[in-house]
Amino acid sequence: MQFTTTDAAPTAVDTDCLIAGLSEDGLSGHLAEIDRASDGLLSRLHESGDLPAKAGQTVMLHAVPGIQADRLLIVGLGKTEKFDGVAFDKAVKAAGKALRQSRAKSAHCLLADADVADRGNDWKLRQAGIALVYADYIYSATKQPKDDAPPATETVSFPGGDGAAQQLSLASAIAAGVRRARDLADLPPNICTPAYLAETAEKMAAEHAKLEVEILEEDTMRSLGMNALMAVAEGSANRPRLIRLSWKGGASGDAPLAMVGKGVTFDTGGISIKPRDLMEQMKFDMGGAAATIGAIEAVARLGLPMNVEGVVAAVENMPDGKAYRPGDVITAMNGKTIEVHNTDAEGRMILADALSWTGQKLKPQTTVDMATLTGACVVALGHHASAVMTQDDELAEELLTAGQRSADRTWRLPLWDDYQEQIESPFADMKNIGGMPAGSITAGCFLSRFAEGQRWAHIDCAGSAWQWGKPESGTGRPVGMLVDWLVHRAGGWDALD
Repeated sequence: MQFTTTDAAPTAVDTDCLIAGLSEDGLSGHLAEIDRASDGLLSRLHESGDLPAKAGQTVMLHAVPGIQADRLLIVGLGKTEKFDGVAFDKAVKAAGKALRQSRAKSAHCLLADADVADRGNDWKLRQAGIALVYADYIYSATKQPKDDAPPATETVSFPGGDGAAQQLSLASAIAAGVRRARDLADLPPNICTPAYLAETAEKMAAEHAKLEVEILEEDTMRSLGMNALMAVAEGSANRPRLIRLSWKGGASGDAPLAMVGKGVTFDTGGISIKPRDLMEQMKFDMGGAAATIGAIEAVARLGLPMNVEGVVAAVENMPDGKAYRPGDVITAMNGKTIEVHNTDAEGRMILADALSWTGQKLKPQTTVDMATLTGACVVALGHHASAVMTQDDELAEELLTAGQRSADRTWRLPLWDDYQEQIESPFADMKNIGGMPAGSITAGCFLSRFAEGQRWAHIDCAGSAWQWGKPESGTGRPVGMLVDWLVHRAGGWDALD
C-alpha cells in the first residue's frame, strides 16, 4: 500500500473510495461538507438510522451525488468522550477491512482529522497508516486468493499539511515491521523452522547497509554451554539456531538496546505433550521471535540513530528418544542448574541461555525479552494487553507508556521476591515451573535469574500475539510498542529525518 497526500477538497478527490468518520454527536466537519454537496443525503440517512453510530461499525454508500469518489465509506467513531487512541486504531482497522472487501484499489482517508483524546495530528496520521496496512493483510504464502477475491488496496491518500508525508513514511516503515512479524507467525511450522528464521535474518541484513547478522548453530552453542537451549532442541530433526541481528545506527562503542525473542517454531510440549485441541496453533509460539525480527525490520527502515540488537532463540520442541524429560537436571550457560518438571515450560529454558549470552556477549544498556510464554498470562489479561515484568520501575514505566502511545497496550505484573520461593528445588538451583498460582509471574522470576546484572524486562505476549481458538492470523504485536519505545529512547519522533 502506497501513501500520498493531496490538498484537494474531499468532495473533489477522484478516488475509488472516500473514508470518513461519524461520531454519535452527528454530522460535522467533512461529513457536513459532503452532506451539503449531496443535497442533504447524509442527513436523511442519519435521521433514518442508516448510518453507523457505534464505534467500528461501517456503511458503504455508492454514487453519492456531489463528490468525485465512486464510494463513500462511513465508519462509526462512537462517543466523542470515549474516542481515545485505542478506539481510533480500532475504527481505522474496521474501515480498512471494509475497504478491502469493497474491491476499491484506491482511497482517500479523512479519519486522521477526527478529534482523538490526547493525540496530535502526527500520531493520528502515523497510526491511521499503520492500521490501514494492518487491515489490508491477507495471508497468501500457502493459499492463493481466488480469482474473484477482493484486490489489495494499492494507494491511500490523506489531506496534505505540514509533515504529513513524513508521518506517512514513518507509518510505512512500522507497518512493514508488523507485516514481517505477521508473515513469519502465520507460516506453517514445516516451512517456518529455526533454519527459515535464520535465512530470513540473513536476507534482511542483505537489504540494509547498517544491519548485520550472526547465526550460531548447535556446535557453537554446545561449546558455549547453552545446555538449557540445546535440551529443548534435542527431540527435533529441525536443528536450533541462535540468531543475532545488529542494527548499527549509533556510534561505534555505544551500548545497544537489546531485544530477545522466544522462537519455538512449533511446540508439542515435548514429553509433557499438549492436548490435541488447538495444537496446530502452536506454530504461533515463535511470536516473540517474530516481534523481535519485525521490530528490527522497522528500526532499519526508520534508520534509528542508535545501536539495537535483536536476538532470537529458535528451536522446535518435539517428543523423541533424545528429548529432554521431567526430572532431568540441566546446567545452563551461566552455570546455574535447572530441574525440569515440565518440558512444556520450554520457552523459559531457551530464553535462559539467550539472556545469558546477550548480557555476556553484547553488554546492552537495556534488555527486553518477548515471549508467548504462559497460558496463565492469557487467563490474566486476555488478548488485550501484553504483560510487563521487571524490577526496574523506570523501565516498566517506559514500556507501559510506549504501549499506551502506540495503541499496543501493556500491563505490569509484580515480580516480587516472594514468588521466587515457588521455583526452588532440592535437586537444583531452581525448577522450571512454579505451579498453578501466579504462573506468568513465576516464569518471569525464572528468567530474572538469567538477567542478573542487566537492566531487564520480560514481556509475555501469549495473549496479544494471536487469539486462541480463532481462525485469525498473528497480530504482529508487540512490534508497535517496541518501536515506539526504541524511537523515544533515540530522541522521539521529531528527531527522525
